[in-house]
Amino acid sequence: SSAITQVFTNKKRPSASGLEFIGPLVCSVEETPDPISTVIKGEIPSWITGSFLRNGPGRFEFGESKFNHWFDGMALMHRFHIKDGQATYSSCFLRSDSYVQNAEKNRIVVSEFGTLATPDPCKNIFARFFSRFQIPKATDNAGVSFVKYKGDFYVSTEINFMRRIDPVSLETKEKVDWSEYIAINAATAHPHYDRDGATYNLGNSYGRNGFFYHILRVPPGNGKNDVADLSGAEILCSIPASDPRKPSYYHSFVMSENYIVFIEQPIKLDPLKFMLYRVAGKSFHKVMSWNPELETIFHVADRHTGQLIKTKYYSSAMFTLHQINAYEDNGYLIMDMCCGDDGTVIGDFTMENLQASGEELDKFFNSLCTNLPRRYVLPLDIMEDEPNDHNLINLPYTTATAVKTVTGVCDHEDLYNDDLLQYGGLEFPQINYTYYNARPYRYFYACGFGHVFGDSLLKMDLEGKKLKVWRHAGLFPSEPVFVPAPDAKDEDDGVVMSVVITPREKKSSFLLVLDAKTFTELGRAEVPVDIPYGTHGLFNEMS
Repeated sequence: SSAITQVFTNKKRPSASGLEFIGPLVCSVEETPDPISTVIKGEIPSWITGSFLRNGPGRFEFGESKFNHWFDGMALMHRFHIKDGQATYSSCFLRSDSYVQNAEKNRIVVSEFGTLATPDPCKNIFARFFSRFQIPKATDNAGVSFVKYKGDFYVSTEINFMRRIDPVSLETKEKVDWSEYIAINAATAHPHYDRDGATYNLGNSYGRNGFFYHILRVPPGNGKNDVADLSGAEILCSIPASDPRKPSYYHSFVMSENYIVFIEQPIKLDPLKFMLYRVAGKSFHKVMSWNPELETIFHVADRHTGQLIKTKYYSSAMFTLHQINAYEDNGYLIMDMCCGDDGTVIGDFTMENLQASGEELDKFFNSLCTNLPRRYVLPLDIMEDEPNDHNLINLPYTTATAVKTVTGVCDHEDLYNDDLLQYGGLEFPQINYTYYNARPYRYFYACGFGHVFGDSLLKMDLEGKKLKVWRHAGLFPSEPVFVPAPDAKDEDDGVVMSVVITPREKKSSFLLVLDAKTFTELGRAEVPVDIPYGTHGLFNEMS
């Protein structure tokens, strides 16, 4: 089997000074379980009918005990319901076991990603000492995203527990453990969906035979289930870790019409440290390490048969959290994703760093990696007698290369011009997923990161890599979600929605609706509550 490697040089955004204090964006808020009306400025198109659902951390302490890491905050679900040009807002804390137990005891009793639960103060010193040796109870605080399986809505994070959610009332339904359906320990919060309604995801397992990454598929359903139902879930393909002692961290994966690609990146987890971390009193994010001396490996599997293709593809060290899109063209697999070349970032989003101000905040921001959009192109059919040292890619529209050599060398294409660096690079990419996922496409939308949290919305036109920008001082928009217009002719016929918050003024959050084509504001729905900075969401079209 042949080997292909990619190399690159990365650019950085300009360094910042005098950044605005964002502490208020990571403060605990109250929930708003009963929908309240919003004040509309401008106009929200009357054809939009449905709910914009968002997830993210919303409570950062119980009693005297505080969470150390932003990811640890208790999941708060948000819903903007839009109909006839009007909008209502509601929010509910996920009633996870973690939330309920913490609230009952009025202190943190379930360990999270970056926070270790304190031993029970009522236990004597010996009992407290031994309680360190128990494997921590896994949290079920699913605070990253909303996902769909068989037409049902769930909230999810990177653990083996999800919760089914009523998408109208935001009521917390039953807890679902992946391992009861399929032999995996976790699944990502970024599944992919095919056009028949099946859901694909990535999980892993760890046992006597080593560490495996698993591509899984949950069949379509009609969403008319009275209980959570993942029956029929199957493992399509199992990929052994290149180093079974040090598996890679992953956050998402690539899917095209016929292939699924797992990216084994050099952010490594140390399972031995994981076993010992409780004893040493260290929090979970300390078990991850960035290994820039290692290569990134692309594992390509046939989406229909689950067979891995023989060619191994390599690139120099990079890390990626979010995919933009992927499609096949003429025997090549084109993969676009947001990449960085310093994977130490994950552990850095501590509450202390996010609540820093002045020089400390500038220093933290300037230490963060610049994430930029890249295109990798993999030649799918490589002949055994293919000569070494020449570029195997001859697509007119990309400068990405792939070369077969003894060690293998290859290079990606940057999907941006230098003007993007002024906006701090980009993350949280979204496309017209309904019609263009896994197909050739032209546009994507993202947050620009001129601050620790996204401080602009960007539209990238891949023809010429031209940017359109929405940016206002002191406003921090969320991941932009595209909603296609009902009579759309063009890929960008529709709107882009984002929840915009500010640290400058209490209770002044709003839902922003942009015309996706011109990237100008159509309207906003102002809501008189504080909304903390969140992670991901989706639009649920409803009649």
